[in-house]
Amino acid sequence: MFQKIKNFFKILFIKKVLKYMESDPVKSIPAILKWIEKFDKTKIVKGQVKTVRNAMEDKEGNWYKLIMSLWTDIDKGVRRKVFENLVINSTIIGSPKQDKTREANNCNIPWTILMDPTTACNLNCIGCWAAEYKNGLQMSYDLMDDIILQAKEMGVYTFLFSGGEPLVRKKDIVRLCEKHGDCLFLAFTNGTLIDEEFADEMLRVKNFIPAISIEGFEKETDARRGSGVYNSATEAMKILKNKKLLFGVSCCYTRENTEIIGSEEYFDEMISLGAKFAWFFTYMPIGTGAPTDLMVTAEQREFMYRQIRSFRSTKSIFTLDFWNDGEYVGGCVAGGRYYVHINANGDIEPCAFIHYSDSNIRDKTLLEALKSPLFMQYYRNQPFNENLLRPCPLLDNPDRLIDMVEVSGAVSTDMRAPEDVTELAGKCREAADNWSVAAEHLWRRNEDFPKQKSCTECGCCRGCSFGSGAEI
Repeated sequence: MFQKIKNFFKILFIKKVLKYMESDPVKSIPAILKWIEKFDKTKIVKGQVKTVRNAMEDKEGNWYKLIMSLWTDIDKGVRRKVFENLVINSTIIGSPKQDKTREANNCNIPWTILMDPTTACNLNCIGCWAAEYKNGLQMSYDLMDDIILQAKEMGVYTFLFSGGEPLVRKKDIVRLCEKHGDCLFLAFTNGTLIDEEFADEMLRVKNFIPAISIEGFEKETDARRGSGVYNSATEAMKILKNKKLLFGVSCCYTRENTEIIGSEEYFDEMISLGAKFAWFFTYMPIGTGAPTDLMVTAEQREFMYRQIRSFRSTKSIFTLDFWNDGEYVGGCVAGGRYYVHINANGDIEPCAFIHYSDSNIRDKTLLEALKSPLFMQYYRNQPFNENLLRPCPLLDNPDRLIDMVEVSGAVSTDMRAPEDVTELAGKCREAADNWSVAAEHLWRRNEDFPKQKSCTECGCCRGCSFGSGAEI
């Protein structure tokens, strides 16, 4: 009871802080940072506070411009709803619940849950595991609602949708946004089903954010996704931008488009279209018929590693590199450590790219699945490599995935044709071997590492010499 009362007053105060922030962000944000520092007794957000303060002090910097664009470019109601659900629900309320559940059960508890409303898709992209499912399996609204309710009990208030094309089910997604107004929802979508009517619904519910999949410019996108898809996707972005809605892009880089996606021209174009964030994924040969010649070379993966880090100091867009950012999140984020995937058949998988499972949401609760043999293998074995630039148990350490699947007794959940884990791992082995050489070089000579004489508490500790005050 005491904790509930404490949370009530804390939430009430934060809402007032957010309201104060609306008036004049240039003056209010620094004042709020001082308040956060005062009450952050455990120094959990010390690094984030320092980053935001530095951004606010550099008026010509890209991060200052990005932060201020959230006031000039995004609807006031949408901005407030996103802030409340992230700061209050996912952090103030959610994080302690997650920690308590994690400690009580000795297993991973995710920060977010990725689920597939459907396997159906209106496109037929090369190398996509959903490409053959025009009608597809459907996850019922009631089941998705139940998953969200179970997750909220554990402190999870952020949810992602993938597929298939999740907006095939956009009416049900809007219903979920309405019912769970305290949650934040994001969808990886091809964008072709976003129109004025749906954008108005987004503006009404305020807690839905699309990440539009795009493969480069028109030539590269249409080559993999079909003629006219680039124009449809960019038209959707224009609609969202005009209505001051928050959105980003999801970029899959392959052997054929890496140099385009990693180019300054491409970053500038996505920013000009209104994207505030970008997810980067490298192509994975998932499925028995998936081509392997689209996998990037080690040189291309290193190119993206360097380009994204370079643009983080010059471009006004927030970026996440699913594989190459392992050093910032302690390795692999899957297996419930940060997220878990539930496919349209209800199979609970450790990752959207790891189609093996020993649990189904129709037979087990979410918590029971997180304590299952497969997920406990992730819990006990993460990180999978001391070099956090090699985080993935499939793309970077294929033998680790084989071991976990075989020990747990998990089975293939591929809906077209079951894929033997040894065969899947075999498709990634050459890429893993080649990347290991480049990754070791980058790990030992990391250009992001502070070149100073003593520890700067940068937050990316990995057994560095700075902790002992050793000189370099």
